[in-house]
Amino acid sequence: MKERLLLNSRHFEITIQRLCYQLIENHNDFSNTVIVGLQPRGIFLANRIQKNLQDIIGVKQILCGSLDTTFFRDDFRRRDEMIIPSETQIEFIVEDKNVILIDDVLYTGRTIRAGMDALMAFGRPKKIELVVLIDRRYSRHVPIEPNYVGKIVDTIASEKVIVEWKETEGADKVMLAEREK
Repeated sequence: MKERLLLNSRHFEITIQRLCYQLIENHNDFSNTVIVGLQPRGIFLANRIQKNLQDIIGVKQILCGSLDTTFFRDDFRRRDEMIIPSETQIEFIVEDKNVILIDDVLYTGRTIRAGMDALMAFGRPKKIELVVLIDRRYSRHVPIEPNYVGKIVDTIASEKVIVEWKETEGADKVMLAEREK
C-alpha cells in the first residue's frame, strides 16, 4: 500500500494548537461549552483539545465526554459481523450548552449525523459545532460541514486517510494511502 505523509508529529501538534486558539476565540472561558469526542477515534482529538485548552486558558476543568454512535448510524443493520459498541461517557448536562462535537476524519458525514442524533438523547444543546482534524471535503453523502478544520484533503474514492495517535500507534501522524483492492 503506497502511503503519503500529510502531517508529521510536529505539524500534528501545531494543527491541534491552532484549532484550540480558534475555539478560544469563539468560546472564551468555556463556562457554557462542553466537548464531546465521537468514538472510537474522535476521543483522542477531544482529549488533546481539552488538555491544551485547559493549559492555554488556565481553567482547571473543561467538560469533556465521549459518545458512541453505533446504534444511531443508518447502516448498522447492514453489517454481517457482530456489532460491538464503544462506551459513551457524558457525565454532564448538554441542555442549553454549546457543544463542540469532535472527530478525527470527516468523510461521508454519516458518523457526524449519527453523533448529532445520539447527542439529542442527552438534551437539547444551545448550539452544536463540529471540529475535525481532517476534512475529506469532496466525499459527503449528507450535507454536513465542519466549523473548525485542521487540514483539508482532497481525495478520491480509492484513497484512505489514516490518522495515527501516540496513544494507540505510538506516534502522531496523518497519511494518505491507496485502498487495497
